Amino acid sequence: MADTDWRNQTAVTEFILLGFGDLHDLQILLFLMFLVIYMATVAGNILIVVLVVADQHLHTPMYFFLGNLSCLETCYSSTILPRMLASLLTGDRTISVSGCFAQFYCVGCLACTECYLLAVMSFDRYLAICKPLHYSTLMNTRFCLQLAAGSWFNGCLATTIIVSFLSRLIFCGSNEIDHFYCDPVPLMELSCSDTHLTVMFHFILACVFTLPPFLLTLMSYVCIIITILRVPSTTGRKKAFSTCSSHLIVVIIYYGTIMIVYILPKHNTLRDLNKVLSLCYTVLTPLVNPLIYSLRNREVKEALSKTVTKFGFHNHAETLT
Repeated sequence: MADTDWRNQTAVTEFILLGFGDLHDLQILLFLMFLVIYMATVAGNILIVVLVVADQHLHTPMYFFLGNLSCLETCYSSTILPRMLASLLTGDRTISVSGCFAQFYCVGCLACTECYLLAVMSFDRYLAICKPLHYSTLMNTRFCLQLAAGSWFNGCLATTIIVSFLSRLIFCGSNEIDHFYCDPVPLMELSCSDTHLTVMFHFILACVFTLPPFLLTLMSYVCIIITILRVPSTTGRKKAFSTCSSHLIVVIIYYGTIMIVYILPKHNTLRDLNKVLSLCYTVLTPLVNPLIYSLRNREVKEALSKTVTKFGFHNHAETLT
């Protein structure tokens, strides 16, 4: 009977992203705020990539992975924020079914890839601090390229499998997604199909693809902290910890907010809190990454200073001529 009911309903051709509700009085303010965040995020992350490519002193495994992460964060923001900005500016919240799945695919690929890149960066710091004599031999150019390529491949593979299953769902009736982007959880709630197996499969895949990099990150920092605590001098401990403190802050922000979002009970009263916390790992993390790595990293600050000085001197010389 239930099967007949949904077959008699009209199939959904587009979704409505409810975002943060009917905040008409705040739309212009939200638009300007997210526009500034997007511009700062893109500019900051592109600057990191340019510095890593241009400065010879940053041609090391740690900064190679940081360049990958900054490139990923630029794409991450560009997948979510332009659509949100257009919605705030025009008031049009609709998105086609295919567009929704495309957005989820891109967000999923990038989010999963970030888990692997953070794990790789943690492993890199583990080798540098705990195995310093073997670091240059183990973390060679070929191995770095393999780790980076493997991170992107696993991220895309996991999301491809999930999307292939979600695309089989049938949507009818309500088409309102209570989120600011096409998140799989509210998306599955709108399906007329039986989603029990899909939800279970999504959970299993999420565990299979994201739990290993999380555990690798966790174990790497456990070993790093133990090694640092064994350093006899305070100066030595500070120097060792300074090489991984920036990355540790990013890991805590990213994994901390994701865990809270998915552990929180899915009650209607907590939906707004869920969306605010989702902003932390989809919008805030890409924004603060360049700030954290530039403000807390001596090599990046020196490279930035040299670039600014060189550019300023070049412009001054052109003015004089």
